[in-house]
Amino acid sequence: MTPPRTTKARRRDRGSYSIETAVLAPVGIALLLLMLAFGRVTDAEGAVDSAARAAARAASLERDAGSAQSAARAAAERSLQGEGITCRASNVTIDTAGYSLDIGVEANVQASIACTADLSDIGLPGLPGAKTLRASWTSPLDTYRGRQ
Repeated sequence: MTPPRTTKARRRDRGSYSIETAVLAPVGIALLLLMLAFGRVTDAEGAVDSAARAAARAASLERDAGSAQSAARAAAERSLQGEGITCRASNVTIDTAGYSLDIGVEANVQASIACTADLSDIGLPGLPGAKTLRASWTSPLDTYRGRQ
C-alpha cells in the first residue's frame, strides 16, 4: 500500500523551514541594525540642530562678543548633554561680527555646530564607524540695545 500523496509531499519539504530560517535570519537582523543606525543618526541630527539653536539664542542675549562666545559654547554643551548625545569630536563656531555694528543697525549672531557621532557599536558591516552632523542657526541681536 502506497502512502497518500500529501505524506510524500511533506517528506520532501522536511527541513526546508530550517534552511529558510538560516538564510533569512541574518537578513532580518541586518535590517533591524540598519533601522537602529538610521534612528540614532536622526536623533543625533535633531539634537545637533537643537544645540545650534540654543547656542545662537544664548549668544544673542549677551552684550558683548566675548560673553556671547562663552555663553553659546556652554549652551551648546548643555543642550547636547541634555539630549544624551556623545560626540567623538565637536566644533562650535560662533559668528559674533554683528556686535561690531552700530546701535540701530540690524545684526545677527550665528552658531554652527559639527558633531561626529559614533556608530561603531552597532556592528553592521559596511556601516561607517562615525558620521559628522552639522547644523547652523541664526538669531537676531536687539537693534537698540547697547553693544560692545
